[in-house]
Amino acid sequence: MKEIFAGERGGPGGTGGTPPAPAALAAKVRTLAPSMTRSMQRVAEAVAGDPAGCAALTVTGLAELTGTSEATVVRTARLLGYPGYRDLRLALAGLAAQQQSGRAPAITTDIAVDDPIADVVAKLAYDEQQTLADTAAGLDTVQLAAAVTALAGARRTDVYGVGASGLVAQDLTQKLLRIGMVAHAHSDPHLAVTNAVQLRAGDVAIAITHSGSTGDVIEPLRVAFERGATTVAITGRPDGPVTQYADHVLTTSTARESELRPAAMSSRTGQLLVVDCLFVGVAQRTYGTAAPALSASYEALAHRHRS
Repeated sequence: MKEIFAGERGGPGGTGGTPPAPAALAAKVRTLAPSMTRSMQRVAEAVAGDPAGCAALTVTGLAELTGTSEATVVRTARLLGYPGYRDLRLALAGLAAQQQSGRAPAITTDIAVDDPIADVVAKLAYDEQQTLADTAAGLDTVQLAAAVTALAGARRTDVYGVGASGLVAQDLTQKLLRIGMVAHAHSDPHLAVTNAVQLRAGDVAIAITHSGSTGDVIEPLRVAFERGATTVAITGRPDGPVTQYADHVLTTSTARESELRPAAMSSRTGQLLVVDCLFVGVAQRTYGTAAPALSASYEALAHRHRS
């Protein structure tokens, strides 16, 4: 059996490719800020907090505003996915225009203990919408298409997740089962590793972890990676440890955590969007077999309810 170690297989690549759209900039900052140096965080927070003001600044002006250097500003722009500061300024101008037109509203305030229930509903609805929009804007469709291709041709798919991510893993698995795919969701870390040992080339393993550092999810993905299976990570941290064992990385929006709404709750929204994208993509690729399988499952469930 061929042993493959992290770094020997092609991964998701760096920050090259098409720069993020203006609408994705704020989401990109939230996703990458935890891994930045403090000086780069100051730059990122400045451009996300006042895109119009920063768009009017030269690289020297932004460096002075944030108490950093021109080199730090350029490095931050590149980490956010832009070839240089000029491209970042263009994105900032675009984001500012969207905000002024009302198409990119500011982030809502956190839910307070004494908020009326109507305000809770409105704030949660806005937060869900923003999470979906951020995830969609930042999702790498090249990576998504590659993951769909692997899933559509897989002999078997194993999905790993614990806690709230475990619920998302179950959701993906039941969707794949409905279209005739062989899929298993594993929340028990021992069973996950035991099953991962059985995987090989032609199989797919998917790890779902918002933090990107959940050991119980990373370990079975590592085993699957070393066995030659195609591996996918769905995570809010594209720089997290889980990605070193992932052939394809699908990034979700970084959750806006608050006292009354832990990250596990809000992160699930973006994860479910990615899962739905994967499922629909696979159903499209396998429509000849997926459509009859869906019809058969609908009929079986309808018959059960009639009985």
